[in-house]
Amino acid sequence: MLPIFLTEGGPVIWLILLAAAVALVVFIERVLYCHRSQINSAEFLNGVRNVLKRDNVVEAISICDATPGPVARLVKTAILNRDHGRDRVREAVEEAGLTEVPQLEERLNLLATIAQLAPLLGLLGTVLGFIRMFMQLQNEGLYAHLGSLAAGIWQALICAAAGIAVAIPVHAGYNYLVSRINKIVLDMERAAAEIVNIVTENGGSKAP
Repeated sequence: MLPIFLTEGGPVIWLILLAAAVALVVFIERVLYCHRSQINSAEFLNGVRNVLKRDNVVEAISICDATPGPVARLVKTAILNRDHGRDRVREAVEEAGLTEVPQLEERLNLLATIAQLAPLLGLLGTVLGFIRMFMQLQNEGLYAHLGSLAAGIWQALICAAAGIAVAIPVHAGYNYLVSRINKIVLDMERAAAEIVNIVTENGGSKAP
């Protein structure tokens, strides 16, 4: 079936397939990135809190360095700024968060664009298919055979179906990633509020 799609779909089918391949690569990369970024923040913060209670700042920073994800980097920022007062710690964590969120959302706009463009590419292929069919009708007139018109009809139907078939999973994948990222951002916000309290309650004036 696939060879028929490729041969009868016309040049637009290749654009649709290229868009689908790009979307698949981006989706897999973003899923892996989100998987690495999402940690058990409550367990992580408990470990950092216990270490800081022993005034072992070096070990707390080592835990942050060994833990992947934006939550660990926010916690490390708070620990490094613990000597500058509660307001400064909060500002530093907020600034760090502003740099982390764009990294989480990176290339999501590309997925959204492909989800929007795929049906339009399918429509373009459909229009080109009908143009091809009517040109055949014009050239052959009343003697046009149905078989000679089939190529244009094939192109129109294949491109329309392919555009919709690509758009649906890409749009679903985009929404899934947005949901994952929202959860990570929520974890970041909770961890940021908690780590500010932790570092200011544990004698922020102490040096490492």
